Amino acid sequence: MAAPRPTRRALAAGALLAPLSAAAQSPPFPSRPIRVVVPFAAGSATDIMTRHLAIHMQEALGQPIVVENRAGGAGVTGSEPVVRAPADGHTLLMSAVSAHAIAPALRQTMPFDAVNDFTQIGRACTSTNFIVVNPAVPATNLAELVEHSKRVPGSVSYASGGVGGSNHLAGELLRLRTGANLVHIPYANQAQAVNDVVAGHVPMLIYTVAILPHVQAGRLRALAVTAEERQPQAPELPTAIEQGVPDVVANSWFAFFGPPRLPEPIRDRLWEVLRRALADPAIHQKLVETGLTPAPLGPEALRRFQIEEIAKWTEVGRAAGVRI
Repeated sequence: MAAPRPTRRALAAGALLAPLSAAAQSPPFPSRPIRVVVPFAAGSATDIMTRHLAIHMQEALGQPIVVENRAGGAGVTGSEPVVRAPADGHTLLMSAVSAHAIAPALRQTMPFDAVNDFTQIGRACTSTNFIVVNPAVPATNLAELVEHSKRVPGSVSYASGGVGGSNHLAGELLRLRTGANLVHIPYANQAQAVNDVVAGHVPMLIYTVAILPHVQAGRLRALAVTAEERQPQAPELPTAIEQGVPDVVANSWFAFFGPPRLPEPIRDRLWEVLRRALADPAIHQKLVETGLTPAPLGPEALRRFQIEEIAKWTEVGRAAGVRI
């Protein structure tokens, strides 16, 4: 005997119950506190920025955000465990250019694929580099610096905080794009690098916004910023682009990532909450005061940007012979 066919009423009831059953199996996000791994030390720029943003984001999400610092390997070591985290949005990563663009470009091996082993959620901020010289250097802009570097015996030395950092690569990018006769002097101690340039032992320095007090006091002369636009901390200082060097853009940047295969609804909700946090006037001001520039990019735009950054630093690393 054939089984009876289901009635229209039974079919309709089943159709209604199906989404309810699926919803019951997938609890709403977030269902518990969110852990954000910061692969840098407490008190670092990445850490401070993440904690500022977390205040706004946890209110919007309705769950606490717990920041976990896992410093080491320029951000690579702390980023790796997030690759293996459950793809449910409760473990996230706030990483930076060092781990997600420079390391993939310059290291022989990496413990992960910086693009494909993560879900891009959104870029939060950038922090640019300032090209500064000792006042004894006869240059008030980049063109004069390039010409001066070609006239002096030997070369113009520039200091930075070590091989493979954003400061170092900014100088190599400037040399590559302009033909400037520059030689890098890496310092393990950034404070000593600043002191040596102020004292005139080294003529040039590439450093973050933290160098501005020396510029404002007249101990150093700023020539340019390596950003796409002038920076709110020094709006009078022109970019390298404005000075006729269109490709000299070398920023540190900070972005949210999740584990691979993070569901798009969760990714998009996190991006929207991040975007709104960056747009909050109070948070925006706090970030600017710490030397950061809010620079939001959504998931797809961040992925494209990251691929472009890796390609750029790969080119610069090969041309300059820089390997980590």
